[in-house]
Amino acid sequence: MTLVTYLLIGLLALVLLTLAALVIYTARWKRKIEGLVPPRGTFTRISTGRLHYVDRGTGPVILLIHGLGGQLGNYDCGLIDLLARDHRVIALDRPGMGYSDRPANAPCSPDDHAGYVLELIEALELENPLIVGHSLGGAIALALALKAPDRIRGLALLAPLTLPGQSSAPAFGNLAIRSDAWRWCVAWTLATPMGFRNAAQVLDAVYGPETMPEQAPIQGGGLLGLRPSHFFSTSKDFMVSAKGLKARAARYGEITLPVSVLYGQQDRILDPALHGEALVNGTPAFRLERIEGGHMIPVTQPQACADFIRASDPARLSPAASPSAVH
Repeated sequence: MTLVTYLLIGLLALVLLTLAALVIYTARWKRKIEGLVPPRGTFTRISTGRLHYVDRGTGPVILLIHGLGGQLGNYDCGLIDLLARDHRVIALDRPGMGYSDRPANAPCSPDDHAGYVLELIEALELENPLIVGHSLGGAIALALALKAPDRIRGLALLAPLTLPGQSSAPAFGNLAIRSDAWRWCVAWTLATPMGFRNAAQVLDAVYGPETMPEQAPIQGGGLLGLRPSHFFSTSKDFMVSAKGLKARAARYGEITLPVSVLYGQQDRILDPALHGEALVNGTPAFRLERIEGGHMIPVTQPQACADFIRASDPARLSPAASPSAVH
């Protein structure tokens, strides 16, 4: 063999060893994270497989839908317990996120996720829950209101994705992968180490100008986002997050259910002027409140969100003060 051949073999061996090291690194962190943040709820089955959810409290039902890359822990830094004082509160891991199953080829647009939420409502025999949606969960909640308005009693949306017209935040650039094969390769090699490396930049964009609470990585489930399956599903959700958005927006006037929106005025992920003010200006039946804060208000401001949700609930048991707002 020539020197060039030896060099090529050596280079190939180096690449394979590097890939193997990355896979081992990822697998070790996956096991460690699952030990630190195990399932905290129970499971039921829908068309995508097992679905993980928590169910706390008694009273009128509130169903919480998390956003892109999240899981039910996003609501479990105080908000679930605050609402469970006088409501039955259910928070789910959307299919593919947290500990909920989703086949790699399962459709995952907001309309598809609205169908999965409807399956959960039917599986648990929930009677007209109030739907709370954060970020992408807000788009899913609106899709559900258009799909099955007779199965829910209203929407309380926290920093929701509502209208077309905004480019995706730079913090999500690594999610723009079109091929499932390449997506799995990235998930099992680069996603976890790059997630640690870029954590400060991403967290500043997602939480800023607020800071991430200390309980967010474990109690809030943030570490679960570093698992390969979570990255894979998040990337797929990201690529279709705007699918059907324009068509749904054109139908918002058909929604007769109460719809309230809460936005942090300094949100760095979704523009409050577009997804809040322009939404309400175009759909006067919707109600908007604004508070000081960023995008992750369910984690950073659980009391303000709980007050807003109670004030937005047609079935609330007693009047509650809403957060300070500019209408």
